[in-house]
Amino acid sequence: MFLTLYIQHQPFQKKKHKYKHMADEECDYLFKTVLIGDSAVGKSNLLSRFAKDEFHLDTKPTIGVEFAYRNTKLGDKIIKAQIWDTAGQERYVQINFSSFLSFLHLHILLETTINNIFETDSYRFRAITNSYYRGALGAMLVYDITRNETFENVRKWLQELREFGDPDMVIVLVGNKSDLVDLREVEVEDGQKLAEVEKLCFLETSAKENLNVEDAFLQMITKIYKIASQKSLEAKNIASKPNLDGWKEIQVVDEVAIKQNVCCTSENNI
Repeated sequence: MFLTLYIQHQPFQKKKHKYKHMADEECDYLFKTVLIGDSAVGKSNLLSRFAKDEFHLDTKPTIGVEFAYRNTKLGDKIIKAQIWDTAGQERYVQINFSSFLSFLHLHILLETTINNIFETDSYRFRAITNSYYRGALGAMLVYDITRNETFENVRKWLQELREFGDPDMVIVLVGNKSDLVDLREVEVEDGQKLAEVEKLCFLETSAKENLNVEDAFLQMITKIYKIASQKSLEAKNIASKPNLDGWKEIQVVDEVAIKQNVCCTSENNI
């Protein structure tokens, strides 16, 4: 079940016992991951395909934030992926037009200025973005192979990821809608080249035909698990050394405690 909500976050520390979420299913790790990219590139359908093995042509644009869970077994460990999806390009340059029109109509020059309006919305944007990325260990950056502008905007999304995200975040670049061969505007080689330059994982997918969707998510989850395991091992090695008074085990997994104000929706992606 998908939930759309506006959120407040608090860090959730990894415990020594197993997590219990979603009908008391147990897991050893919970990894928060995010989906980003322009609107209508297929983020919500990728999430729906991976979490529920469903695809809908008539989905509506995402408003606010959606998330879903799925358990994956790696070795003898159960990993619960908590995957967040949010609106695409409409998160950028949000201007409070009602305030702007009120300013023009009422001429309250001493109370507000155009700069104040832009600064207020810039602050709101940064707050939403910080909340979305907080605690995320992986990101799937999605573009639409039939719309070159969505590929050109990948660097913009990467810049946002690197500004607000964890420096060790695993990033997978995904060219979605690979089934639409006749409409292709972005070649496979273009995606591969960008991924090599930016040191990203890369796959092309089709949420509609269920091509490489599983592989894309599992590649991200597996890499996160390897990084988390390595950090845990390093922490144990440090703990075994003498004269380390006050040292505490590092936090290798973050989750969020969510206060929900729910309103349901879906994204109009293919």
